[in-house]
Amino acid sequence: MKPPEGGMRNLNSPVIAALIFLLMAAAAAKAENYLLTGEQYSQIRYRSTHRIRPSDDVRSITLTYVIPHSFHSTTVRQDVGPPTVDCQPQPAQTSEKTDAHGNRILELTWPSEGGPVSAQLSFDLETSVSMNDLRTDAPFPVGDLPSEVGRYLASTAQVPAQDPRIVALSRELTGESSTQFDAVQKILTWMVDHLRYVLTPEAPDALYALENGRGNCQNYSHLAASLLRASGIATRIVNGFTLKKPYDIHLGGATLTMKMAQGRHSWIEVYFPDLGWVPFDPQGSELFVSNRFIRVEIGMDNAETIQDGLLRWTRVKGSSGRPEFAEEIDARFDQDRVEVSAVKADYGPREILLCPQLEAAFTQIKRPEPPPPPEEIPPARLQDLSYRVAHAFGNLEFPRGVDFLSGFQPPEDAQKQEIRRNFLVETAEYVTTKGQQYAQTFLLERPMLLESVSLALHCFNQDGQLWVELFKDGGGAPAEVIATSDIRPLSQIPFTPGYDWVEFDFSRSPVVLSPGRYWIALGFTGAPIANWFFSYGKPVGPEDGTRYRTMFDEDWSRSLSYEFNYRVSGRIPAGEAPAGARP
Repeated sequence: MKPPEGGMRNLNSPVIAALIFLLMAAAAAKAENYLLTGEQYSQIRYRSTHRIRPSDDVRSITLTYVIPHSFHSTTVRQDVGPPTVDCQPQPAQTSEKTDAHGNRILELTWPSEGGPVSAQLSFDLETSVSMNDLRTDAPFPVGDLPSEVGRYLASTAQVPAQDPRIVALSRELTGESSTQFDAVQKILTWMVDHLRYVLTPEAPDALYALENGRGNCQNYSHLAASLLRASGIATRIVNGFTLKKPYDIHLGGATLTMKMAQGRHSWIEVYFPDLGWVPFDPQGSELFVSNRFIRVEIGMDNAETIQDGLLRWTRVKGSSGRPEFAEEIDARFDQDRVEVSAVKADYGPREILLCPQLEAAFTQIKRPEPPPPPEEIPPARLQDLSYRVAHAFGNLEFPRGVDFLSGFQPPEDAQKQEIRRNFLVETAEYVTTKGQQYAQTFLLERPMLLESVSLALHCFNQDGQLWVELFKDGGGAPAEVIATSDIRPLSQIPFTPGYDWVEFDFSRSPVVLSPGRYWIALGFTGAPIANWFFSYGKPVGPEDGTRYRTMFDEDWSRSLSYEFNYRVSGRIPAGEAPAGARP
């Protein structure tokens, strides 16, 4: 198989690169394409618990589980042991069926007279990922597919593969591809750079993501599936869980730490004639998902894959009662071995994209060089400026005040007698652990008189004190401290059920900042327990802009795959442009 015009093939195994097409974009940036080698292996004891409290007018409740089964692909293996279902009280009726996609569905029904109900699904599983010796030569356009595969080309309301806008974009992205891998990674690379993750989009479908450039994991999966199906590439939606246990990718002398929230997640599997079904996470991975993913249910879209964790009920005619419903997920790693290394390519998307090293035809287009950094203003000139215009910027969007322990969201239709699983997950880091400090970068394009920095925190106790340190940048990492905020005793921070801004004041010792790059880091003393909310990806800043260090580290060489939510407030000179920008 010859590579397409302008492409090349690398046959120097074992350093055979996964070759990621770079779609030209308006904003120039350094590439963030990581080519992986290595393996992951874990033995996990998994348990999900559902607690249901019917209202007085509810007559019966029915809970359904999808029992995960083993799945083997070129890169990922999931071997599931026999499941155990424990219920209090025992259900009055139990039934089991297998649907058209092979999902094994268990249905449990109780009369409401039994009062509160708890149900627990447990199983052991082994998960492994191998990112070595991978190769694909599947041609594009794709030829005839088996009937059981071809049905995953269909258009649905959430995956509108025949919509003219979807078809046009798919053709634009894949028009010059001669291999399937080239077509797939062109689509996913475009998505990584053109979509921004949000926890609570107004709608979960593909067109919402296309029109608004934002969405949660459902939007990412639906848009990816739409563009792939429009190009003739069979794609199915996967629902399951991600586990919060982080893992490290070694980058020479540096470390990239990957972490997901613990909760429900949606991703995709793509069919290759020479590889079979292979998982992708459109939020940032190709040809694999990590072994922190537990695969549960597959289907055409997320409107169809609703059976796991689905609660339905009957009630007195004319009444409007509904049960209270909560879900808890617990996973214990009995064994966990991660040996993953990466090479950072000089081409690829702005956002992080992980791909195993493989042999494949590809097209390589480099971005233009990034623009030069803002020009530093001499201190004397900074002091002569008049700072009158109030301005705030940062990674501002997060679900303020949401209690993530309160259970499922209400149904979209208040009259509908069912509650489906949701994808609202708590993406946060415990940042007051002893021996570690976390830092987040921000960028200034205009001079600013700094007044305060706010962090999206949830504080769980009142023991201790918090403050924020402001660092200069030194080669893409925090350097010397240039200012420290006031100290906030936790006893004076109002308790909220979820996350909210906690403001740290810098106005007592005014700090005038020249355009450039800076870092904020949380400091603490005593025994505070605080979580700092983060957003998947890097909605605002550069990919290397979230870091941490341990007591054993001499520098800030450990980076994180997400961006903390923060707000920088102050004043800029009249007539100046907004004081924060993405590179």
